[in-house]
Amino acid sequence: MTAAIECLHAHKSFREPADREDRANRRGGRGFAALRVLDLVAPRKVRVDAVKDVSFQVKKGEIFGILGPNGSGKSTLIRLIATLLTPDSGTVTVFGQDVVSDRLAVRRCINRVSVEAAFFKRLSALENLEYAARLYGLDAREGKRRAEDILERLGFLHKKMTVPLENLSRGMQQKVAIARALMTAPVALLLDEPTTGLDPVSKREVQDFVLEVRETHDTTVILTTHDMQEAERLCDRIAVIHGGEFVAMDTPESLKASFADERGRVPTLEEVFFRLTGSNVDDWMREQGE
Repeated sequence: MTAAIECLHAHKSFREPADREDRANRRGGRGFAALRVLDLVAPRKVRVDAVKDVSFQVKKGEIFGILGPNGSGKSTLIRLIATLLTPDSGTVTVFGQDVVSDRLAVRRCINRVSVEAAFFKRLSALENLEYAARLYGLDAREGKRRAEDILERLGFLHKKMTVPLENLSRGMQQKVAIARALMTAPVALLLDEPTTGLDPVSKREVQDFVLEVRETHDTTVILTTHDMQEAERLCDRIAVIHGGEFVAMDTPESLKASFADERGRVPTLEEVFFRLTGSNVDDWMREQGE
C-alpha cells in the first residue's frame, strides 16, 4: 500500500546571519543625529540545515508524532509537507502527489493548524468559520451548522461565538483555528503544536476530537508537540528530531522499553526525550522560554 505521507531524504537549509554582531550591522550605522549613513557591507551569512536527510512514511489513518526542542526542525518539516516550503533535495509526497510538482492537488487534501494561525481578527469565531466554509465549497446554511457544531464540541460557549476574535483569549483563538481545520474532515491533517496555550480541559477536548476525526474519517495526522502526555495519548508512532535529523522513531511504548535500565525500570517518554536530545530539564525550560 502506498504511504499516505512520505518523505525521502528531505533536506532544507536557510541562509542566516552568522551571529548577533552581523545582525546588529544591519541595524547599525554611523553619522550625525540628523543623518545616519548605514553600513553598506552585507552581513556575513552561514547555511543552517533545518531538515537534514529525513526519511519516513505515515500510513493512512495513522497519527504520527514529531517531538523536538525549539529550533529542531519540526515546523520546517510540517511546512515542507504543507507545500509552504520547497525541499532543497529529496522528495515529499502526500497520497502520491508531489509537494512541488503537484502543489495544488496536495493543498486540496490537507488542512494545517499552527501556533501562528491567521484570522480576520475583527470578525467573530462564527463569521471566520462561515467564511472558511464558503472557501471549502459549503453553502451558507451548512457552513454555519458545521461551525456551531464543531465549536460546541470543542467546549466553545455559544455566547462567545459572536465575539470578535481580537477580544478572545489566545487559547480560544487556537480552538477556532482547530475548528477551521476540521470543518471538512480532511484526509490529511497537519497539527503544529495545536494545543499550545490551551488549558488542560480544552487540551483534552481537542485531543478527543482529533481521535474522533481519525476514527470516523480515517484521517491521517502528523502532530508536533512539546506535550509528552499528549504524544503518548494520541500517537501511534513518534519520531524525535534533533538538529534537523530524526534520532529515533518507534511506538511510544517500544521507544520507552528500549531505554529500560538493567533493573528493568522503564523511563518516561520525557526522560527518553532528554536522553535522545542531550538535554536536561533546565535546558528544556530555557529553550521553551519558561
